[in-house]
Amino acid sequence: MDHQCASHRGIFQFSTLLGMVFLALALGFVGEKLLIGLKNFRNYDRYVAVKGLSTRDVVADQANWVLNFTATGNQLVDVQKQLDEQEKIVREYLLSQGIKDEQISLQNLIVSDNQAKTYGEADKDSPRYVLTEAILARTADVEAMVKASQNVAELVKQGVALGTPNGGWNPAPQYSFTKINDIKPDMIAEATKNARVSAEQFANDSGQAVGKIRSANQGVLQIDARDPGISEGETPYKSVRVVSTIEYYLSE
Repeated sequence: MDHQCASHRGIFQFSTLLGMVFLALALGFVGEKLLIGLKNFRNYDRYVAVKGLSTRDVVADQANWVLNFTATGNQLVDVQKQLDEQEKIVREYLLSQGIKDEQISLQNLIVSDNQAKTYGEADKDSPRYVLTEAILARTADVEAMVKASQNVAELVKQGVALGTPNGGWNPAPQYSFTKINDIKPDMIAEATKNARVSAEQFANDSGQAVGKIRSANQGVLQIDARDPGISEGETPYKSVRVVSTIEYYLSE
């Protein structure tokens, strides 16, 4: 009887010990997973935000120029003849600079009758008729447009009164770059690469490693004048830039 009781106690003690061993192993396993989870949680919350820049110098591929000129007088027929003569001179000038005939068109014609004004606005000392015409030159030959704008004084020498009435300003040619989608993918890739370099430098300095991307904002492609002191639209030489903002996870 005593022998059986001792045997049962031994089995119970062995089972208890075995259970404690399994419990210890289970607690160790859970503890390890919990530690890894906490570590990953800490890493998940650690990230760095960096910016990557990419720039390109480009030349415009489209040019537009509106040339305004005016004629005045008291006889409408005579004023119209003056305007027609000025239009002829302007067209011939543009052709001489390399702009083709089909790239030149009439944009606007304004006829003002001074005597037709109401509420006492008429000026008896001013010419009765003021005719203003606008010629539009549109071309992909940017070099021809640059040449034409640089030699525009030739029109004044031939008697063309450039500008709108009352000394109105005649606008300069406007240049645009329309092939932005051709360079956009490479620029975004370069900006992203530069952002990664900045993140890795930061991580190395702080003893950490760069992980996956947390979020990314490519930014907007911006076109500016290449040279300072001039409007972007008035120069064919432009600078395109894009700034990407990217957040990277950091790990130890």
